[in-house]
Amino acid sequence: MKASLRLLNKRRFLPLFITQLLGAFNDNLFKNAMVLFVVYQVYNDERSETWFSALATGIFILPFFLLSALSGQLADQRDKAVIIRWVKGAEIAIMLVGATGLGLIWAGIAVHTLAIPLLLLALFAMGVHSTFFGPIKYAILPQHLHDDEVLGGTGLVEAGTYIAILAGTILAGLIPVEVAAVGIVITALIGFAAGRRVPSAPSLLERTPIDFHIIRSSITLVRGTMHIRRLFLAIMSISLFWAVGSILFIQFPPLVKNVLTADKSVASLFLAIFSIGIAIGSIAINRLLCGHVSAKYAPASVIGMGACIVAFHVVCALWTPAPAGQMLSFSDFLAHPMAMPLSACLLGVATFGGMFVVPLYAFLTTTVEKCEAARTVAANNIVNSGMMVVGSVIAIGLTIAGLSVVKQLLLVALLCLPCAWLAWKLHKACDGPVCA
Repeated sequence: MKASLRLLNKRRFLPLFITQLLGAFNDNLFKNAMVLFVVYQVYNDERSETWFSALATGIFILPFFLLSALSGQLADQRDKAVIIRWVKGAEIAIMLVGATGLGLIWAGIAVHTLAIPLLLLALFAMGVHSTFFGPIKYAILPQHLHDDEVLGGTGLVEAGTYIAILAGTILAGLIPVEVAAVGIVITALIGFAAGRRVPSAPSLLERTPIDFHIIRSSITLVRGTMHIRRLFLAIMSISLFWAVGSILFIQFPPLVKNVLTADKSVASLFLAIFSIGIAIGSIAINRLLCGHVSAKYAPASVIGMGACIVAFHVVCALWTPAPAGQMLSFSDFLAHPMAMPLSACLLGVATFGGMFVVPLYAFLTTTVEKCEAARTVAANNIVNSGMMVVGSVIAIGLTIAGLSVVKQLLLVALLCLPCAWLAWKLHKACDGPVCA
């Protein structure tokens, strides 16, 4: 672990780490400030709240599905550091649009006709931003780090990402929405400055024409990756994991408001606990594997995640709500006798989730040639985003069917079983130096 932390002293890692951390922070500060304000201040029924939460999730994910093939081609055939600078420059413009939307919704000006459309437009644009940055943040690591540093670097990126998500999520629930509007623009400016410090990472391939036909290039990319059995199993395992994650994130705001009868600071706490757990799991699995890329703990990890979701369901079902017309404050929630068991279950879900997914991401970038890493991650993003959209549709469908968010948790837990099966198949299929 100390060896991994020493990477934070290296210019070949630190600027990328800071750039990714600030990007994740900004994504979550903006998205959660928007969703929490709309859920708690604009809508007043569980169905509308779940619809909006699912819509926001789907809009953010859609660019990953549409543009990942293009982003993978660019990342593998152009200097990754140059792309980072362009992407972080675009983030400044996107956040100016988002800040305008937050300002309008705070002032109560044209909330439904202008403010919310502007917010969703900025959210979609941030999805595009993350689509082009996503393959780079993993594919650049094997190019800048030594082979025995890649798993540690991946773990630090994941841990840093979720610590940033934690900070952005907590602030979104605590600060006024107008302060968040200023904060997202300032963060984008700092992120742009950090991105300019990332060392050059030129293409390792001979330059070829970019296929800008997004449908054809996406099909070609996925087909060219998924026929490799190990990659197929790893990508499908990660994709099912994120389908589970997307449903949970959609459920959190309406669950906290309508089942736990708590205010938006508690909704932020839920997302924060989830982020802390992922960070803990990311670091713990690196220590368990001693820097060795392996899927051997993945099946047990995702089974543990499913068990914690079931326990979370049980605690929610036993929860005693606040008196009619009242909401639990942050301190009231912490004083509730079931608060600690509920938080422990959620922390377990996230910790086991981090232990499951981090080695699989490292596997994606180390099982192929360095020159193909970005396209492999891009293919993974296409399938991941497709599964997350499916998860969003499932959440909407179950809500329309009248199934409460508490009961939906049991169906989410069941999805952990095929995740475990795929991870076990991946572990059995692995041999050679990159697998246990």
